[in-house]
Amino acid sequence: TSAYSSPAKSLGDPGITPLSPSHIVKDSDADDAVEQLFLVVVAIDFGTTSSGYAYSFTKEPECIHVMRRWEGGDPGVSNQKTPTTILLTPERKFHSFGYAARDFYHDLDPTESKHWLYFEKFKMKLHTTGNLTMETDLTAANGKKVKALEIFAYALQFFKEQALKELSDQGGSDFENTEVRWVITVPAIWKQPAKQFMRQAAYKAGMASPDNPEQLIIALEPEAASIYCRKLRLHQMIDLSSRAPVNGYSPSDTIGTGFTQGKEHVRRNRQSRTFMVENVIGEIWSELEEGDRYIVVDSGGGTVDMTVHQIRLPEGHLKELYKATGGPYGSLGVDYEFEKLLCKIFGEDFIEQFKIKRPAAWVDLMIAFESRKRAAAPDRTNPLNITLPFSFIDYYKKFRGHSVEHALRKSNVDFVKWSSQGMLRMSPDAMNALFKPTIDQIVQHLSEVFDKPEVTNVKFLFLVGGFAESPLLQQAVQSAFGSRCRVIIPQDVGLTILKGAVLFGLDPAVIKVRRSPLTYGVGVLNRFVEGKHPPEKLLVKDGTRWCTDVFDKFISADQSVALGETVTRSYTPAKPSQLVIVINIYSSEQDSVSFITEPGVKKCGTLRLDLTGTDASVPNRREIKTLMQFGDTEIKAMAVDVATSKSVKVGIDFLNY
Repeated sequence: TSAYSSPAKSLGDPGITPLSPSHIVKDSDADDAVEQLFLVVVAIDFGTTSSGYAYSFTKEPECIHVMRRWEGGDPGVSNQKTPTTILLTPERKFHSFGYAARDFYHDLDPTESKHWLYFEKFKMKLHTTGNLTMETDLTAANGKKVKALEIFAYALQFFKEQALKELSDQGGSDFENTEVRWVITVPAIWKQPAKQFMRQAAYKAGMASPDNPEQLIIALEPEAASIYCRKLRLHQMIDLSSRAPVNGYSPSDTIGTGFTQGKEHVRRNRQSRTFMVENVIGEIWSELEEGDRYIVVDSGGGTVDMTVHQIRLPEGHLKELYKATGGPYGSLGVDYEFEKLLCKIFGEDFIEQFKIKRPAAWVDLMIAFESRKRAAAPDRTNPLNITLPFSFIDYYKKFRGHSVEHALRKSNVDFVKWSSQGMLRMSPDAMNALFKPTIDQIVQHLSEVFDKPEVTNVKFLFLVGGFAESPLLQQAVQSAFGSRCRVIIPQDVGLTILKGAVLFGLDPAVIKVRRSPLTYGVGVLNRFVEGKHPPEKLLVKDGTRWCTDVFDKFISADQSVALGETVTRSYTPAKPSQLVIVINIYSSEQDSVSFITEPGVKKCGTLRLDLTGTDASVPNRREIKTLMQFGDTEIKAMAVDVATSKSVKVGIDFLNY
């Protein structure tokens, strides 16, 4: 076969050819599915560094309950969410999740702990793996590998059981999974396979099933944040732009005034962990007019994503104006810089060994760093102390033959000192330097988004996600973009996405228009035209000259798609006598695709319509209608034989082809 070996030729599959000029049908009643009635919506924010859930009863949608407090928090870290860490026994069975997993692992004897499988920050693997499949592995702290799908399913199952238990305790009777609509949030910039992977893991965890996919919604993090921000009242947020700046910026203000009135409001509800979401359009929203644009920057532990939305009145539906962009610029970048600093002082060889030989102590050190990281602020003058675990000091001496103190003196890192209490003492500048690369990337990326023509006249910038709590990030965004738009940070910013996801689950129709992340089409045969079609695509069948491998486009990347919109095309079998019709669906990140053999074109679905045994009195040109319906993160395809109305359905699949 030539370099252009044609999939169609090799399959010996006569294929289909377009019947009619392409036309799009807006199908208003496409959703014949009976709306299921759920008693409660539970949203899970499965984050890179921390996770949590919240819920609301459909009977009282204005109350959002955030999960119970977790046992064992860390100093200086609010524990409304729990760390995304999971521990499996040496037999690879689920043991614990969150603080419990971390503390248990930490208390194991080192001889034992090396047999246990401990995972943290594993969600990033779905973002960084190019060819994600159901078989992709994750590596535990001790170097052993486990299937990613199993770990994700264990984590989701843990949340499912926690939530059902809390609901049952609260209601006094057992709560059934069937009464719950689940919402799981994922970054908007994730590729389709990663979004589908989450759904598969949730099926494995028993939250929903392929027969009942409506029970689970995969929501996009910045969209969820956007929905919540619309409900904000002024006392629930901090408007960085309205502060009178003292020498350009006054953090004491930011933390002071805006927070106190907000804090009062939150404190009254703190015991109940219930947030009232007034069923109103918030004040900030009342300033927005039809067509106004705003940008949501969701900065978390692993990724940062940005979405530009536009308001459509009267209902205030959202329309996505520019496809989600972003990258791996989460607060993990700061941890990574800290690790690089440690390598610089103590040597990369030592740090690598220490992580493998004393994994629990390494986790400890990163926890100590985390709480100091949260104390970093632009105006800080006093140093930040990070306690080194005893086993770090001890192991270093064994490894190098001299003390940690000696290493610090010898290294030419002058802004990190050794304090006699066994701590690393970092100057505020040293700490700020660890944030700089990550914050610079966020600001750089935002500047590029602001320069896009679709992004002119942005009124507000909402800064949400856990990393948005950082005063350093707040200041950087405010000083870079404060002149272009108002920078707004919701109170309790780490829970914004969680609360928005609950609202989304209660009313999934609020997002009306999305941008398609990919171009979709099917492979067809066209009549061969000399001079227009490449000769290697010529296929002669029964005296007819066909051009094979043609990509017949349904929708282009970055095209607006209304939710539930159906695109229809009509085809006819290339060979009239053909009784089994196979339609292959392909996707690509490129806008313009001519052939399915082009680089980057991936097969993501097959429709097999078997017409054997149907009446022979079918017209000689059979019409096969093919429909694609664009749903939340799911895309469904269907083929119908018009004469006999025989049909076949398939969900688009990015993991198994």
